Amino acid sequence: MGVKGFVEGGIASIIAGCSTHPLDLIKVRMQLQGETPISAPATVHNLRSALAFHTGAANHTFSIPAPSVVAPPRVGPVSVGVKIIQQEGVAALFSGVSATVLRQTLYSTTRMGLYDMLKQKWTDPDTNIMPLSKKIVAGLIAGGIGAAVGNPADVAMVRMQADGRLPISQRRNYKSVIDAITQMSKSEGVASLWRGSSLTVNRAMLVTASQLASYDQFKETILEKGLMKDGLGTHVTSSFAAGFVAAVASNPVDVIKTRVMNMKVEPGMAPPYNGAIDCAMKTIKAEGPMALYKGFIPTISRQGPFTVVLFVTLEQVRKMLKDF
Repeated sequence: MGVKGFVEGGIASIIAGCSTHPLDLIKVRMQLQGETPISAPATVHNLRSALAFHTGAANHTFSIPAPSVVAPPRVGPVSVGVKIIQQEGVAALFSGVSATVLRQTLYSTTRMGLYDMLKQKWTDPDTNIMPLSKKIVAGLIAGGIGAAVGNPADVAMVRMQADGRLPISQRRNYKSVIDAITQMSKSEGVASLWRGSSLTVNRAMLVTASQLASYDQFKETILEKGLMKDGLGTHVTSSFAAGFVAAVASNPVDVIKTRVMNMKVEPGMAPPYNGAIDCAMKTIKAEGPMALYKGFIPTISRQGPFTVVLFVTLEQVRKMLKDF
């Protein structure tokens, strides 16, 4: 099988990634809701003291209260999508799609091909069955290696998707994924392309292990019990169930990954987060533990269709390339 598995997985992944890109963009925007922006040191207390004044004998002190900071209301995926269209245009829903293509080419092609190789190697030739434990291990290995290869495209994709939420003066305005990677390398160093790589690898291991292993397991169970025949219905059912499992397993890591990759490091200033653990702690402290499941609705809304398109396309591509 070898190269064939990589080609099949790559084609299916690129089609699935591009077709669900708007949902992924909405997910990223929602995951960044509530994040504390970089700002200048507060001067409210000094202003309050300066505006306090005294009256003669009574010596009464009057002061102007400091303005309260009101957090922007959190909105759902539909509202986020509508707002993007109203403020940035319909084309904005496909911001960073070039990065998605590169990411799927590097990351998903690698993980799908490696998983297929390990699956064939570890499947019992007599029973033609691969134990669930080995499927999970194969997914962990394939996902980790794929993520390390595709991290630069992942960073570029997150930044391009999130750019529209920044004030105009702070936008990076990348023209394409190549421009994004080039600018990051020049201004922040080549190492910036692997920012958040530990998170990317961890997330990819979780997603690949839960997504690919559970798809195979759900499909085998359905066929073994005779619930459905090996056709479109089985593929759709198995893939949607696999997408749900993958979304539940990966969402917390995905939120932290998005924030670490998107953070803007100003010259002479400390970065907003000192790594994944620091980001997780600050997020939980400021927004509560459920903040780690921000964007879950668009995540499952995207993960479900993505996984369905991925595996249905993969099954069709396998049939087309069966004789090659």
